[in-house]
Amino acid sequence: MTATTSRESVPSAVTVSPATRETEFHLADCYDGTELADVERKLRDVDGVMFVGLDRTRSMVRMVFDPRRTSADQIVALLKNAGYGCCCADGRTALVPSAHAAPNEHAGHGPQMIGDMLRKAIVSLVLLVPIFLWSPVGTRFGFTIPPPFGMTNALASFVLTTPIVLWGGWTFLCSAFRSALRREANMMTLIALGIIVSYAYSVGATFFFAGDVFYDAAAALTAFSLLGHWMEMRSRYATGKAVEALLKLAPATAIVRRDGNDTEVPLEDVKVGDEIVVRPGARVPVDGTIAGGDSYVDESMITGEPTPVHKAAGQKVVGGTVNQRGAFTFRAEAVGADTALSRIVSMVQEAQASKAPAQALADVAGKYLVYVAIGAGVTAFLVWYLLGAGVLFALTAAVSAIVIACPDALALATPTAITVGVGKGAREGILFKNATALEATSKIQMVIFDKTGTLTLGKPTLTDAIAIAPVTEDQLIRAAASADAASEHPLARAIVEGAATRKLSVPAAASFEAITGKGVRATVDGIEVVVGNEALLTDMKLVLTPGLRERTAALAGDAKTPMYVVIGGALAGVVAVADEIRPSARDAVARLREIGVHTAMVTGDNRRTAESVARLLGIETVLAEVLPADKASEVKKLQAQGLNVAMVGDGVNDAPALAQADVGIAIGAGTDVAIETADVVLMKDDPASVAGAVILARHVRGKIVQNLYWAAGYNVLAIPVAMGVLYPSLKVLLAPEWAAILMSGSTISVTLNALLLNRVRVSARRPL
Repeated sequence: MTATTSRESVPSAVTVSPATRETEFHLADCYDGTELADVERKLRDVDGVMFVGLDRTRSMVRMVFDPRRTSADQIVALLKNAGYGCCCADGRTALVPSAHAAPNEHAGHGPQMIGDMLRKAIVSLVLLVPIFLWSPVGTRFGFTIPPPFGMTNALASFVLTTPIVLWGGWTFLCSAFRSALRREANMMTLIALGIIVSYAYSVGATFFFAGDVFYDAAAALTAFSLLGHWMEMRSRYATGKAVEALLKLAPATAIVRRDGNDTEVPLEDVKVGDEIVVRPGARVPVDGTIAGGDSYVDESMITGEPTPVHKAAGQKVVGGTVNQRGAFTFRAEAVGADTALSRIVSMVQEAQASKAPAQALADVAGKYLVYVAIGAGVTAFLVWYLLGAGVLFALTAAVSAIVIACPDALALATPTAITVGVGKGAREGILFKNATALEATSKIQMVIFDKTGTLTLGKPTLTDAIAIAPVTEDQLIRAAASADAASEHPLARAIVEGAATRKLSVPAAASFEAITGKGVRATVDGIEVVVGNEALLTDMKLVLTPGLRERTAALAGDAKTPMYVVIGGALAGVVAVADEIRPSARDAVARLREIGVHTAMVTGDNRRTAESVARLLGIETVLAEVLPADKASEVKKLQAQGLNVAMVGDGVNDAPALAQADVGIAIGAGTDVAIETADVVLMKDDPASVAGAVILARHVRGKIVQNLYWAAGYNVLAIPVAMGVLYPSLKVLLAPEWAAILMSGSTISVTLNALLLNRVRVSARRPL
């Protein structure tokens, strides 16, 4: 398979050849974030692997590799030899799973692992009760229930603790063994060490030498670690619910009209060109254009806009949206992975799997924290043993220190916030391409809006015509429309449509030339006609009369764009076009100002028109009379002032500026080129969503910082306490089971803190 790579999926530094393969590998039996980080490091070392992207919330790895040096089968074999369940989903289609596809080998691994963890936790907790009653702690509390069959307390505890450790704790022991084979240590290593030390010492004291036992510590540590991991995994998998919800938007079937008959077929059987029937209340199955009928369609699940949109013949519909009252038919134009819904799912999955810059530091810190914990445990044992506290006391302090420092909270601090934030953005119609784009958006200081199609509706209309005698107004418009007929520029189309509205006959031009950023030149009825801006007049060495200049300035002051018409080398007059400002444009600028972000507008319009529009919207900086090729240069100038700049645009000529900006933002109606180049895609035709993207990104960054500080601060405080530094003064010594609870609580708190992002109010007009 030849992989199609994109800016958001694979870093630009990766050289992709035609033979390169991009593949997904789904992992089973990975129970914690630090182990996943170990797997990622191991895969990066495989010869021929060019890129590894790990999604910790789905236990999925995306890889780009050279098939001449390695293969998917070799990678699967490597992972299975390391002890992981693994399967390969070959190709880009793996990124866009169908909610109705047949289950594969990996399907349900997440829920299965969570359920298995819960079952083991419940059984272990039930068995823990009598073990506690027979323990030295239990007897001190006055519990005197004798074990059955005449067994001693120690022997009975051994019988019940053994299945807890070997069955319930197998998850931790197996993971620790895999890490040892890789010559690495992780969170599971610490838990396994605590369990093994407690259990092994107690077994020795039961059968080989006299001494107190603490089977209760081994059993409680296993049971509470299982319970904590179940809660953490349940929360972690919940962070990926956004993708699952998106997948469910597509219906399982579609009604296809073939040979005059309506037939319900599976969604996978719909082909491009099929005529699809959509009944009231039904979901639109794929993307296409309405052929007959009309209705109102709820597109909120795609764009976040709550008001249903009227759809009639010739208009586009998107798969996953909901038809309201009427019925219509449409022609399928995009199916499968090519639909807008599938592309959104793909983008969300890629963003959730991407790694934020802070994650690399957290992974390194987590790796070394494991060794710090082991060192703390050894130190605690030696110090207390040498001080004469006894082996049992020293082991308790050692095991607690090892367990409490498990770095899973540190490993999950960043990815959980990224996953929840990206999912929240998707529900609001804000798509971040990757974690780096999300972090960069949080730092934006200046937003540059392209005017046409972004701040305006992009549908200008002809408003004024000023003819210079002997040319009449109709002759002026007729000549301008003939010259502009071959142009695709929105202003040119407005003049042509204005002539049609006036029912003027528009002869075809004999020749046509587009003058980039200035206008057009054509031959109409054997006479040269030029339509363009003042820069074009200057090139032609034509001068405006004072009266015409004043009238033109008045048009520009009313936010209209004047264009000069030259017929046969003589200035014949001026035509003016106005583009209606989007209703939400003022709100967009105001919201950005409220959160401390400066705004600018870039346009090819003359300065007076641009300043008039900017004044109406409250925009601070105006970049007028900018040629399309120079937009990127204007962005670079602002960046040179030390500003973090975002560029918002929707057209092909915005692509270079989007790429140059620190964050490129493509608005909903944008072209595919703009969307592919951008870092953030707004599904709404609403510039107010720009502020929403910045607000959400700042909250995500805030949660990452909070989680990292919490995870680091927790360990700084918890390790000394577990080692027993408070025992001499306060007689406080954490039992291993309490260390396990605190460790699990730390991890759960990081995940729950990230889930609070779902309560962030992104939209100014629609409360959550």
